Amino acid sequence: MEELKLTSEWDKTFPKSNMVNSRKVMFRNRYGIMLAADLYEPKTAAGRLPAIAVCGPFGAVKEQSSGLYAQKLAEMGFLTIAFDPSFTGESGGFPRYVASPDINTEDFQAAVDFLSVQENVNPEHICIIGICGWGGMAINAAAIDTRVKATVAVTMYDMTRVTAKGYFDSEDSEEERYQKRAAMNCQRTVDFKNGEYKRAGGVCDPLPEDAPAFFKDYYDYYKTNRGYHKRSLNSNDGWNMTSALSFLNMPILQYSGEIRSAVLFVHGEKAHSCYFSRDVFSKLTGDNKELMIIPEAVHTDLYDNVDIIPFDKIAKFLQRNF
Repeated sequence: MEELKLTSEWDKTFPKSNMVNSRKVMFRNRYGIMLAADLYEPKTAAGRLPAIAVCGPFGAVKEQSSGLYAQKLAEMGFLTIAFDPSFTGESGGFPRYVASPDINTEDFQAAVDFLSVQENVNPEHICIIGICGWGGMAINAAAIDTRVKATVAVTMYDMTRVTAKGYFDSEDSEEERYQKRAAMNCQRTVDFKNGEYKRAGGVCDPLPEDAPAFFKDYYDYYKTNRGYHKRSLNSNDGWNMTSALSFLNMPILQYSGEIRSAVLFVHGEKAHSCYFSRDVFSKLTGDNKELMIIPEAVHTDLYDNVDIIPFDKIAKFLQRNF
């Protein structure tokens, strides 16, 4: 049995709310990995509440953006959890700092497992929210988990698409994918010889003068007091260099067009990543799917800018689609 070491201090990148009670919880996914989460509950809670599981962004931890979303929505009457995915943050799993399109989709389902059996949760009113790369994982979970009544994907990335095809599909060729495979498999041999997994590095620091604008946006969040956290991969040494191998071979969102439950996409108008949400939204059917574009917002604005994150819209959408 893997023992998790959970901090008892408030070490979030956002202030603690006086309207919400919070505590640490743990639950296991079907791969046997123990996940750590922060549970937020409105202090005025009574009876069985609607519940939300939140995760993301990709390379972040629950003390950052996902915790902010969870706490804010708890203030609005939901019971929420923000969890660290397998192999990262305070959650278990070895080796560390690995992402998996399968296991990380399962992490969302394990969060639904946990919420479904809580005495103060209405199991018919469970929703999920994924931010950035976990927005794609959340959509993937919604495609397989019929217990999920509604899903919100915020500033979404499809990590399998961007890994296999590059940004804006600019590397969508057999040769470029082959070169990526060759480099990562060579690194596997090196890692095996060394007995450790080399890290890919987090957000670029220092930034080159000609860095794209979205690189600067990531730096402004992950490398400054605004969003830095000591357990965040993007704030520090990043994922294992070989972590992206499975993303080259296992595209998520194959069956996103078959999702019957409600889905809301929220994306910034000026986000470099907005095409991910637009493209997936175009595949969805039914009258319970929405795409909300936030004027002038860039990708990272929806991580923590509470002045433009549409929490009221998100809450009303979830309540309307239970």
